[in-house]
Amino acid sequence: MSTRERPEAEPATGSVDLETPEAPAPQSNSRAYALMASGTTVSRVLGFARTALLAVAIGSVTPVADIFEKANVIPTIIFMLIAGGIFNVVLVPQLIKASKNADRGSAYTSKLITLTVVFMAAAAALLTLLAGPIISMLTVGWSESMLTLATAFAYWCLPQVFFYGVYSVVGQVLNAHGRFGWFMWAPVVNNLVQIAVIGTYIGLFGAFRADTDQLAEWTTTQTVLLAGGSTLGIALQALVLFAPLRTTGLTIRPNFHFRGMGLTHVGRIASWTLASMMVGNLASLLYSRIASEATAAREDLTSGASSVAGEYALNTSQLITVLPHSIFALSLATVLFNELTRAFHDDRAHDVPALLSKGLRTTAVPIVFASVAIVVLAGPLGRLFGGTSADGAAAGAAIGQLLLLTALGLPFKSAHFFLIRVFYAQEDTKTPMLIQTSIAVVGLIAAFTMSELIPPTRIVVGIALLYGVTNVLSAILAHVLVVRRHGDYQVVRVLDTYIRVGWFALVSGAAGALVLWLLGGFSFGFAFAGIIPALGTLAACGIVMVVVYLLLLRAAHLEELTEFIGPLARRIPDLSRGRRRAKPGRRRRPPESAPDSGSDRPRGARHSRR
Repeated sequence: MSTRERPEAEPATGSVDLETPEAPAPQSNSRAYALMASGTTVSRVLGFARTALLAVAIGSVTPVADIFEKANVIPTIIFMLIAGGIFNVVLVPQLIKASKNADRGSAYTSKLITLTVVFMAAAAALLTLLAGPIISMLTVGWSESMLTLATAFAYWCLPQVFFYGVYSVVGQVLNAHGRFGWFMWAPVVNNLVQIAVIGTYIGLFGAFRADTDQLAEWTTTQTVLLAGGSTLGIALQALVLFAPLRTTGLTIRPNFHFRGMGLTHVGRIASWTLASMMVGNLASLLYSRIASEATAAREDLTSGASSVAGEYALNTSQLITVLPHSIFALSLATVLFNELTRAFHDDRAHDVPALLSKGLRTTAVPIVFASVAIVVLAGPLGRLFGGTSADGAAAGAAIGQLLLLTALGLPFKSAHFFLIRVFYAQEDTKTPMLIQTSIAVVGLIAAFTMSELIPPTRIVVGIALLYGVTNVLSAILAHVLVVRRHGDYQVVRVLDTYIRVGWFALVSGAAGALVLWLLGGFSFGFAFAGIIPALGTLAACGIVMVVVYLLLLRAAHLEELTEFIGPLARRIPDLSRGRRRAKPGRRRRPPESAPDSGSDRPRGARHSRR
């Protein structure tokens, strides 16, 4: 999984709902989701800019890039490992319950923020003191100079754990009091700060050049600016949330009376979800350790080093491929989760298969196309993050290869995400944990086996392929368990939709590939000439692919297209009129199909996460 972005919170699951407030009006929910989605989108775009700029500064397939990536990603994973599940799963229902008190939750919130500051400060201090051992445990074969630089980076980056904790708890307080947008927009501040820091770095030290010895020439000033600037961005991301906190009307002051907060009880209820998150993050740390072999092996090469992908390239590929899932599948799954939860609470379990079928078919429209688009455009996409040095094209091609492999599992990743919402809606967190654990064990066994059988220079390619394979296995396992418990969810109809949409996506992909070929995308021509040519190529190919795809879907009168653009059409009058004028589809829904939800808008939805 991609770990460079801030910790995101998935929807709180039914098993930990103590009391939930009355659902807000659909229109209010729509505005809240629009605000959150826009914040996430802007943050992701700026995150891409930051990642591309960092490649210009220190390269993408270089020792310093991998070393900095290692030190800068560890705080995110460790935070999610030791506390992320507690913040994202346990605290939300407690905050909602406390908000109904006479003081609107001021006392409880004060205790919670105080506890967070104390606990996370102690954890961050301890982790920072252990920076050297942590780096040694999470790397394989690194030289003394690489370990020294990684430890120096870690000293500056590990304090981020504290600020991640503050950001998460204050953000959840704001969400519990209806201030949804700030939690999603705060990362924009982080990305802007980091872009400014990296720009300053380039101004002072220049862009990376392939003919330099990075490790030998690296200075303390560069370490402080790069790693310290990264932590500064995370700190401001957390601190900016205290401004809107004052608008909630809560009286926040230090309160060390932690007894009776109820965290033990709720934590026990949510134990399966917390265990699942721990398993996932432990697996991420171990994958990271195995991927570090490539960085050490690259240093021993006399030629072709720029084509050996390392941890930076692997995480960048994950950052790109997870974007369609985050924008489309996560939003649609949030709506589906609410509908599924109502069905179980109202004793309408017979409606679950139709609801799940509708969700899977609707998400096929954007996700299948995105998968094909990433495969076709993997080269120029990788070139965006290849940097500006002489080996930028080779580095871009190395990232593109990882993109191609990981994109193949994207539809299955989103399908799995939808399928396990059924268990969460039924207040079953044990089954998703067992799925997560099984896949993690299989994946890690395969990863460690690969590390023994294939050259270290190809280990990251193997892990990228493994990511795609585990996504497929996760979807299959979730499918089997859902069918066993709830019966057929119109699987044939779902597969028919994916196949039809897949053919349309392939035709649009062929059109895009033709444009890419004309622009030298398969011969290291114009498309690989630099970042700006790569952007132009992506724009030209992307426009062609989208137009062809939409025309094919429109000509086929695909019902799922209407379902997908429905929420958008309600916000754009002209588009809405176009839908009313559209001819009825040839594939009409049977009367016994998905029950009428009354509205496609999110209703009573809980806050969802990056």
